[in-house]
Order: sequence, then C-alpha cells, then structure tokens
Amino acid sequence: MKEEEIKKAVREGYASLAKGDGFCCAATSTCCGGAQTDMVRSLSKQIGYTDEDLNSVPEGSNLGLGCGNPVALASLREGEVVLDLGSGAGFDCFLAAQRVGESGVVIGVDMTPEMLEKARKNAEKGGFGNVEFRLGEIEHLPVADSSVDVIISNCVINLAPDKDQVFREAYRVLKPGGRLMISDIVLLGELPPQVMSSIEAYIGCVAGALRKEDYLGSIRRAGFEEVEVIEESAFPIESIISDPTAAAIMRDLQLSAEEVGEISKMVLSVKVRALKR
Repeated sequence: MKEEEIKKAVREGYASLAKGDGFCCAATSTCCGGAQTDMVRSLSKQIGYTDEDLNSVPEGSNLGLGCGNPVALASLREGEVVLDLGSGAGFDCFLAAQRVGESGVVIGVDMTPEMLEKARKNAEKGGFGNVEFRLGEIEHLPVADSSVDVIISNCVINLAPDKDQVFREAYRVLKPGGRLMISDIVLLGELPPQVMSSIEAYIGCVAGALRKEDYLGSIRRAGFEEVEVIEESAFPIESIISDPTAAAIMRDLQLSAEEVGEISKMVLSVKVRALKR
C-alpha cells in the first residue's frame, strides 16, 4: 500500500465516523458510529477509563476509538502543556485539560477536518477554554520546537505509515525533560499477507501495527530514553467477529477461523512511557 493511499483511506474513514455515518474501528471491537452509548461506555471502562472520566466530558467526545487510557498514566500536573497526537473528537484532550487546569494548555492535532469540527464544537459545549485543536499530520506537527511538556496518544500512531517520523516529531516538540505516554497496538508476530495488504485492516489499527520490538526501537531511534512498556494486554480481536462490518472484512479477506485465532494471539495493546532528556 502506498503512503498517500493509506492516509486518504484513514482520513475518509474517520471523516465518516465524525459525521455519524458509521465506521468499524477494530480498536473498540464494535462499529463505533452506530454503537449504543452504553456499549461505548462499557468498552471505555474495560480499557482503563472510570465513570468519573466518562461523566466529565461533553457528550459525543468519546467515540470509543482508544485501546487504553494514556491520560491516567501521564501524571499530568497543573500548568503543563499537553499534546494529543490524533485527538479525534477530543475525549483525551478534555480529560487532560481537567488535570492541567486553567494555567495549563492542551493541544489536539488531527488530520481529519470533520473530526476537528466535532472536537471544537465539543470544546465549546463543555466550556474548555484551555483546549485548542489544530489541523495537521502527526508526521508533521504544527507545533513549535521544545514547547510541550507531555505527549499523549491513543491507538493512533499505528495508523501512520512512517512511525519513525512520528517519533522524531514528538521528540522535536517536547521540552527537555518532557514525557511521552502512549497507548497503542503492537504485534508479536507476522500477520497473514492478506491482512497486511488490506486498507480496511489498516484503518482498523491492526495492519498498520509494528512488531513490539520494532515499535520500541522506533521510539529509541528518535532519541528517547527510559523507553518501557508499563502495561500490556491481549487485544480482544475475537470479539469483533460478531460485528457485521468486521465480519464482512473477514469474509473479504478470506480468513479462516484458525487464522483469526492466530491473529488474536499476535496482537497486543500496550502502554508505553519514554522521556526526552
């Protein structure tokens, strides 16, 4: 798959979701756009969000797209500047904003105009004056050098074709002593060729994922130190089989039940922390 083809497909998929047209995101094991609120809420709690988190953000900001809760692990402090890579409708940004307070700033970057429009409306609705959203690719951040204290990201970097460039950009914009705290999907082995070449599987997070050691290596190559996985869990890919859109993708890719089972053993959700010295 060519890089521009991937970016175009990802942008269109998430634009559809932002507009409420429906789109299946494998990270949540449900068709997010058509999911009931209680289903999205239940899935969010499974990956680390609390009832307090879910009740404190504007309705419509949690689309159920994450694979973890990076905000809970970022140890955010009053007055810090936080950057969210791939901010979507603003869910993690609004949680971060409450932790950094009025003296802090949260910047969300997303490449999908429809998502930015939705996020900005959510910020206005929730009265979040310390949050701003910027249009841009995470490979080319519209953020100044050494201007950010903490970077968070939730199941987004796996969607970027050039992950080395993403982490170089993250390193560039972090202040010395800055922290990287991300939740993402990684692999323990090779996926079947038809999955790796599938645009649908790429948008659904799995085909774009790197092997765990390669993902951590990419972070280190950017210059980060103390890179560590602080939590990991099996990615519940089996549960997407009951989803009609996911099932259709499985049929199109001609995956057997055995192949789906093997894929589920190779996919992990990880929470990674790293520092810029």
